[in-house]
Order: sequence, then structure tokens, then C-alpha cells
Amino acid sequence: MSQKFIINTKSALTLLLVIFVITVYWHSSQQNESKASQYKTRSIERGDIIQTISANGTLTPVVLVNVGTQISGTVAKLYADYNDQVEVGQILAELDPALLRAQLQQSKANLLNAQVTLKIAENKLKRHRLLKEKAFISPEALEIVEQETEAARAQLAISKAQVERDQANLNYSVIRSPISGVVIARDVDIGQTVAANFQTPTLFQIAKDLRQMQINISVAEADIGYLHIHQQINFTVDAFQHRKFTGLVKQVRLNPTIQENVVTYNVVAMVDNADGTLLPGMTANIHFVVAQKTDVLRVPNAALRFQPKNIENSENSKAAKVTNQSTVYFLSADQPMAVNVKTGISDGNFTEILSGEIKADDKVIISEVADKKESESKFKLRVF
Repeated sequence: MSQKFIINTKSALTLLLVIFVITVYWHSSQQNESKASQYKTRSIERGDIIQTISANGTLTPVVLVNVGTQISGTVAKLYADYNDQVEVGQILAELDPALLRAQLQQSKANLLNAQVTLKIAENKLKRHRLLKEKAFISPEALEIVEQETEAARAQLAISKAQVERDQANLNYSVIRSPISGVVIARDVDIGQTVAANFQTPTLFQIAKDLRQMQINISVAEADIGYLHIHQQINFTVDAFQHRKFTGLVKQVRLNPTIQENVVTYNVVAMVDNADGTLLPGMTANIHFVVAQKTDVLRVPNAALRFQPKNIENSENSKAAKVTNQSTVYFLSADQPMAVNVKTGISDGNFTEILSGEIKADDKVIISEVADKKESESKFKLRVF
């Protein structure tokens, strides 16, 4: 019985010793791993940097004409629809001309009446002049007849103008295209009544040429100083997200737009649309190319933002604070070492290094890994 107890005791001690060795080895390896992986680093490299400004805009035709009507009436006929190609002077629609024709006929009748009245007045004037020469009538009577004749001439002129106006209104009942282009929108149907008493109603919208389009871009005041005429832009549209389009800045308008104390400026860019891919009204996601450099030394932006936790205890870090330069950190004897660098342009991911004690393939710290001792519970073995 005692022998069996001794064997079991030896086995327990052996097992306990094995567990202790494994625990010590695991704890040591975790410390080494934690120490080795306390910081994440990344190599400095050479490459291209394109600094851009992001904005949004809307694609519109360069020339967009709203075709309306100067008279009121009912739409009787339509000769154009969406996406139709039209030429200058082509008939787009006709309004019901019945009332306009009746008005024209009435004006012509008034004109005939005025012509007859003038003829009668002129004959009467001739007779009164003969009577005046023979002293059969007074000068006052002749003046009265002359006034009647002049009034008849004036009424004839009024009647002629009325006929011309009614003829023009009848011509306006036929809606014609003022330009050659494509119909973007049609806002009326047959039988619809349009009223032009207070404002001109829009019947059609015609774009002159969709092979050339423009983008109306809203740019924040903080970025407007980077833009200039003939500057290149790159943009995408939601319909073709994997395709990049280009354009050139045509105009930076001086009139600001202020909404809720936010100031923006309208920038117009020209876009080539020879293949007709882009459509009016599409939203463009624009990137203005502000600066571009090739094969320059660049550092990840995360390295410029990194600061070690014990920055107050680091003499290098304290020295870096008093300078106006950016600071990156290297690993020296497992401790972060600050190096001051002068930076250039940035594309949001990388920043150009203009000067400093730094070269390609150097590894800089971009982040600090959380200490496992703080985030994980320790495995403790108590030996009694």
C-alpha cells in the first residue's frame, strides 16, 4: 500500500513539474512576443504622390434652351418627343389656332373699315378746301374736317398694327425649335392648356450638343485657392464607378453661395462626351489635381500621427515638440526614437519627405500594439 502511495506521489510531482516548466516557458515566450510585437512598423519607400481636392457636381449640357410660348392656348399637336434630334426652325408643337384666327379676321375687318373711313374723310376734305377757296365756309369749319381726316389716318395705323399683332400671335401658335440639338424634356401633352399671362410656360428643353458637357461644382472656400483655369479634374459617376473621366476647369465664378454660414463657390468644368456615355443630371464625384510628384520619398501618414505613450519621458520627443517640423519614430534598443522631417504634399495615405535623417527602406513606427498584460488575464500557478 505504501509503495503504491509513493508511486502516485512521484507521478503527481512529475506532472506538477512538467506543468511548471510549461508555464514558465509559456510566460517567457509571451513576454518575448509582446516585447517584439509592441510596435507596428512600415518601411519608407519611393513612389508617386498626387494631391487632390474632393467635391461633388452635376453634369449639365453646355447650352440648354427652355422652349416656351408667348401666347395662351390648348396644345393641339405635338411633333417632338424625348431624345428626338431637332433642327433650327423645326416645328415642335401647335396650339389650337381657332380663337387666334377669329381675332385676326376681326382685326382685318377693322382695317378695311378704317381704310373706308379715311377715304371718306379725304374726299370730304377736298370738297371743304374748294369751298374755302370760294369763301363759302369759315376757316374753323375746314380745320374741323382736317382733324377728322387725321384721326381717320391714325385709326388706320392702329388697325394695321392690330392686324400685325394678331398675325404674329397666330404664328406663335406654331412652336418651333430655336436651336439644333436634342430634346431633353417635354413638359406638355396634347389637350393641355398653357397660360402665358404672367410668365412664359416651358414646353420643351433642348440641349444644343451633348458631345460637350459641363459640370457645375460646389467647392468649399478653404479649397478654392488651389483651383485655377484650365486645371485638370478627374471624376467618376455612380453609373460607371469603375471608369474614370477627365475634364478641365473653365470658370471659377466669383459669386459665393452662403448657407448656414458655409461659403462655397461654383466652379464650371468642361467635359468631353464624344461617346455619349455621360447623361445630363448625373452626379460627378470630382477630384481636383492640386499637385503631383513622381518618384519621391514618402512616409505613411499613420507614422506622422503616431506618438508613443511615454512621450513625456522621451528626451527626443520633447526636443521634437519645440520644432515646427513633423516627427516620425524609429525603434532604437526597443525604444521609439524621434526624428524630425520636413514634409511636402500629401494624398491622404502618404506624405512627401523633403528633408530629414531618413531614407528609403527605413522602418518607422505607425502604431503601438496593446499590451497583452493589460488586456488578458494572467495564468498563475500556485505551488503549495
